[in-house]
Amino acid sequence: MNEILAFVGRPFTVMSVGAGRLFLLFWETLRMTFVPPFRFRLFIKQIEFIGVNSLSVIILTGSFTGMVFAFQSYIGFSKFGAEYLVGTVVTLGMARELGPVLSAIMVAARAGSAITAEIGTMKVTEQIDALSSLAVDPVQYLCVPRILAGIFVMPLLNAIAVFCGTVGGVFVGVYILGINKTLYLDNMYRYIDLSDFMNGMIKSVVFGLLVTLVGCYKGYYTSGGAEGVGKATTESVVLACILILVFDYILTAFMF
Repeated sequence: MNEILAFVGRPFTVMSVGAGRLFLLFWETLRMTFVPPFRFRLFIKQIEFIGVNSLSVIILTGSFTGMVFAFQSYIGFSKFGAEYLVGTVVTLGMARELGPVLSAIMVAARAGSAITAEIGTMKVTEQIDALSSLAVDPVQYLCVPRILAGIFVMPLLNAIAVFCGTVGGVFVGVYILGINKTLYLDNMYRYIDLSDFMNGMIKSVVFGLLVTLVGCYKGYYTSGGAEGVGKATTESVVLACILILVFDYILTAFMF
């Protein structure tokens, strides 16, 4: 009986401890954000690393997602003679869901994993302990610039992904599938409001926080040498993607 209880309770205990540590790190990061000094140079460096260096993958992901979505929408709508609605569906899908979610997943895979690996390497080589010995708060030095940069750049990356997806949808719908350009664009403008884009931007802010927070958390609590760094990096990407999908549903339920 004790073995059964241990088998059931161990995963729950691990999840509870992890959730508690994640929340405490978030709270400490929030507190240290308003404690001087603010390391503006590190903040700009992380904007370049998380945002600028992710542009290529965001542009490719957004463009081909919009193009594929236009193809699939056309196949479905052509059965009912409603091909002119392809532009509306593609733009709505990109603005509300696909843009924020896919851009966040791409950033989690590229930048979130790198954040975990960098901080995790510092942890196992005792560089974080060295920071503490020099009276430098590790959370303020390592986590605050990365999390603030993630919150700042994710809406911008989302906007680029939505734009590229919309352009890709227009290219496929109008110039490849032969949908009337006037009908395509007119319906796209008619049924889409600014609120659709704003809701997607709100999601991207939350996703930017999640990706960088999880990356810092997994790196900060890394142990076990090089093997531990690799394990933490993998867990970081998986956990970030899961949280993105979970919070996407929660935010969608409240917004729409």
